[in-house]
Amino acid sequence: MARTKDFDEQAVLQRAVCLFWEKGYNGTSMQALVDGLGISRSSLYDTFGDKYQLYLKALETYKQQYGSQLCRLTGEAASAKASIQKLLDMVVTDLLSDEQRKGCFMVNAGVELASYDPQVSKLVSETEQQLEEAFIRIIDQGQEKGEIGKEKNAQALARFLNNTIKGMQVSVKSINDRRFFDDIIRTTLLVLD
Repeated sequence: MARTKDFDEQAVLQRAVCLFWEKGYNGTSMQALVDGLGISRSSLYDTFGDKYQLYLKALETYKQQYGSQLCRLTGEAASAKASIQKLLDMVVTDLLSDEQRKGCFMVNAGVELASYDPQVSKLVSETEQQLEEAFIRIIDQGQEKGEIGKEKNAQALARFLNNTIKGMQVSVKSINDRRFFDDIIRTTLLVLD
C-alpha cells in the first residue's frame, strides 16, 4: 500500500525555487535542500527525483509563475508605452526590494548552466520567448494606435526590451541605486519614440 505524502508538493517546490534562486544549482547541496524543504531525503527522491530533476521542476514552476504574471501585467495598461514602463518599473522595484539582490532565477540559471545543459537552456529560452512574445503584442498594439512608429521592427524592439531587462537583472547584483535603473528605463522608452 502506497504511503500518502504528508507535505504539499507545490509548497515544497516553491521553497526549492527560493533555495536554488538564492544559491544557484551548484551552490545548493542535497543537505541544504533536505533542511530547507523540511522533508526527508527519501521523500525528496521519491517525489521529485534527484537534485537535478528538482532543479528543473523549480525552473518550470518559476517559468509558469512568470508567464502568468506577465500576462496579467501586459493586459492592464491603457497604452503600449505605459504597459512597457509599468513592466520595467515593476522589474526594478522587485529587484531593488530584494535585500539579497538575487537577480532573476531564470537569468541566473542561464548564466550558471545553460551554456552546457540543454534542458536548462531550453527552459531559459522558452521563458525569454514568453517575454519577447508579450512585448511584440504590446508593440503591435502601440503601432496600431500610432504610439510607436510602424517603421520600427516589433521583434527587434521586443528583443531589445528583453535584453534591457536581463541587463538590469544582472546589474542589481552590484548596483542598488534606483536612479541608475530609472536612467535605463527613461532611455529605453526613448527607443520606442
